[in-house]
Amino acid sequence: MLIKKDFMMKGLFARKPILLIMQEPEVEQHQLKRVLGPWGLISLGIGVVIGAGIFVLSGHAAASYAGPAIVLSFIISAVGCALAGLCYAEFASMIPISGSAYTYAYATLGELLAWIIGWDLVLEYLFGASTVAVGWSGYVVSFLKDFNINIPAALCQAPLSYSVASGWQTTGAILNFPAIFIVALMTTLLVIGIRESAGVNNLIVVIKLCVIALFIGVGVFFIKLANWTPFLPANTGVFGEFGWSGVVRGAGVIFFAYIGFDAVSTAAQEARNPKRDMPIGILGSLAVCTAIFILMSGVLTGIMKYSNLSVPDPIAVAVNAAGPGIAWLRPFIKLGAIAGLSSVVLVLLMAQPRVFFAMARDGLLPAAFARVHPRFKTPYIPTILTGCAAALVSGIFPINILGELVSIGTLLAFVIVCVSVLVLRYRHPEIPRVFSTPWVPFVPIAGALVTMLQMVFLPLGTWIRLIVWMVIGMVIYIFYSRRHSRVRLLSSQEQASNSSKI
Repeated sequence: MLIKKDFMMKGLFARKPILLIMQEPEVEQHQLKRVLGPWGLISLGIGVVIGAGIFVLSGHAAASYAGPAIVLSFIISAVGCALAGLCYAEFASMIPISGSAYTYAYATLGELLAWIIGWDLVLEYLFGASTVAVGWSGYVVSFLKDFNINIPAALCQAPLSYSVASGWQTTGAILNFPAIFIVALMTTLLVIGIRESAGVNNLIVVIKLCVIALFIGVGVFFIKLANWTPFLPANTGVFGEFGWSGVVRGAGVIFFAYIGFDAVSTAAQEARNPKRDMPIGILGSLAVCTAIFILMSGVLTGIMKYSNLSVPDPIAVAVNAAGPGIAWLRPFIKLGAIAGLSSVVLVLLMAQPRVFFAMARDGLLPAAFARVHPRFKTPYIPTILTGCAAALVSGIFPINILGELVSIGTLLAFVIVCVSVLVLRYRHPEIPRVFSTPWVPFVPIAGALVTMLQMVFLPLGTWIRLIVWMVIGMVIYIFYSRRHSRVRLLSSQEQASNSSKI
């Protein structure tokens, strides 16, 4: 009766029944390898969370919005992430299927909102990988320069730049080739297999955690209290530029730092015991990374004046400015950042094809997106397409535009997940939940409000770009996806069958 009732729903808000999601036949071309345990999932989360947010965007957010109070921005973002993370954990344990927020929205809010969130996740994962690749390029160029290996600026910078004051401009550069290289390398690894990709990620996570511990442990002795004064710089008279409005805007910008824990949920079909392990992976990685972010941002702004941190490699610049007593740490920091950013690119490029995989399985994208490689058992076609698109974007666009676009996409996904948990609790309370979000309805409502608040404080230009992106997505949905929707086709067949019995 549950499936029949949901199938009978017409229009844009037809839901995909959870029973259908869980009972879909695992035909050969749709099978993925289940090789990830709880520690592997936590490592995936840490691998993607600790990356561009702290190694790259923290400097930009401190210099442009929050000053030393960037620590408070990380705390605000962590609160929103913790609330959303509890909602993600419930869904991931209840619906352990690839697709993340897209699959959850399809089961609760209907096809149209599922499409919107699926299209929005492209901003989070594909553009996220591009953003991190640009940061990776900055650290690699800086590292090679220490050995007198200089890459020409025309080959390692974006040909386009953007600022609020002057708008879009050309830089004279050709392409950011190092960024394109890392995307191509990680895409190749992901096509080969998830086990190999997870093994590389685990190694990288160990390296960057050691480097982070070294930076915090040594850097704390080089903190100058004058750099923390004033801790909360006065507002310039422009909304979002320092003061409390700047702290909240900074939280929205560096929210990019936290996108990793929801990327864990896209690997549900490759987890050995997803109902048990997905909540552990999501919440465990979030807890570890939040503590690291607070410590690192405090040390960073204590070592160097926040106004000088708007650079692609703020951690390395801060170490350089601290003096000869800490100069020996510079190559380790840069190596750690390079390794850390590599793992972020890897996991984000892993997440996006699995969302495409789920959408194609539902008919909302061409069937080719759901093909699994006969030997490697990976969704190789969407992986290759995602890699090509991410390489192009990372080679052309500047990091500040990419980072803000990723943040608003991530925040929108979190809002929809929080609302979906609340809807499903009241619509289908009978469905078993291995992990239940506590304090419902407070947690999902608070999670949605905190994330919406951060969206409101993002720059107007970021909102405009989000709207344009969504309009493009709606055109694709109207002219292709709704005509090929598997749920709609099944619903039509059900209605035809019922009509024939009358």
